[in-house]
Amino acid sequence: MAYKISDECIACGACAAECPVEAISEGDGKYEINPDVCIECGACADTCPVGAPSQE
Repeated sequence: MAYKISDECIACGACAAECPVEAISEGDGKYEINPDVCIECGACADTCPVGAPSQE
């Protein structure tokens, strides 16, 4: 199951910089993960300072 970014996101961009497949882009007030591109590697969750990305 692809990762999803919660409303805890502070829009710092750390997750987007770490995503190896560029599945993360800046959305409206927070970053968003394209589930069709996400490879479920967890790099975004490992680098996020607030723990916003998670699998659902």
